[in-house]
Amino acid sequence: MNHSLDQSHRDTDLFGLLYGFRFRAGERGEEIDSATALRHLQQPDDPEQFLWLHLNLAHAACERWMQKHLALPEEFFEALHEGSRSTRIEHVDNALLAVVNDVVFNLGNMTSSDVSTLWVCARSKLLISARLQPLHSVDKLRSSVKAGERFRSPLELLVHLLRDQGEVLTQIVRKTTLSVDQIEDQLLAQRLTNNRAELGAMRRVLVRLQRLLALEPGSLLRLLNRPPQWLQKEDVKELRKSTEEFSLILSDLEALGERIKLLQEEIAASVNEQTNRSLFTLTVVTVLALPINIIAGFFGMNVGGIPLAGDPEGFWILVALVATFTLLAGRWAFRKRQDY
Repeated sequence: MNHSLDQSHRDTDLFGLLYGFRFRAGERGEEIDSATALRHLQQPDDPEQFLWLHLNLAHAACERWMQKHLALPEEFFEALHEGSRSTRIEHVDNALLAVVNDVVFNLGNMTSSDVSTLWVCARSKLLISARLQPLHSVDKLRSSVKAGERFRSPLELLVHLLRDQGEVLTQIVRKTTLSVDQIEDQLLAQRLTNNRAELGAMRRVLVRLQRLLALEPGSLLRLLNRPPQWLQKEDVKELRKSTEEFSLILSDLEALGERIKLLQEEIAASVNEQTNRSLFTLTVVTVLALPINIIAGFFGMNVGGIPLAGDPEGFWILVALVATFTLLAGRWAFRKRQDY
């Protein structure tokens, strides 16, 4: 048995197959190795079956193997190398090409904000997905398949993938909402710490996710209005439903970003108010000390003719004078404070 596992691992390493499944409509998916996948691609033994192959693009031979053994459209390989990786689904030749930006899978952080790209090509009997880094939604789809969930077509697998991606985004929105709620409670309780930096980081993450994960409406509209003939009506209906749900999640993402923006403005206003109060206190102290400093400066001059120098009551006269000026200055300063 160990020899068989080692051989399967070596075969997998030949072209970067991470895992593959063979399906029949209404039946559980069966996990297959690279040799079985290659044999089925070359000589399909059952026309009712379809495959899902998930590939690792970090493998050096992966792209060459796809070009040699899979009849994928040229647009798929162009998408692998293009600079723009906006999320989209397009009808190309007799296949569906999907570029999906997804959250990177991280065992230590189930709501990681790192984003990577998944390239998908779907035909009537084959679903090919390829990635550079482990992704959350693909891992959830694999778990569903291994748990025995039934699929009738490759497009239903793609729809399930989009819904899994939506669930991952929902987790991010929920976790971020909890953090925002805590910061809002601290703001209402006047306990401000380093919330501005934390809010700024959360808002940058949400904007980045919204920009990368939002579906291109033009490509999706063209697909739904003129779907390929080989697509089942149920698949088109499910795709439309999943994209609508995904749009709602992105709307929640945008609303949360606006809420964070308002909180940032509230915190900035509160900080500015505290700064103004500190400056006013400093100004009041300066104004109150001004008469003392002026009078002390005059009477501290080493020149002749200093008044009250020979008066036995001179000290108390100066104390009364300084106190009078200080009271007048304090009254003026606090009247200004009431104006604010």
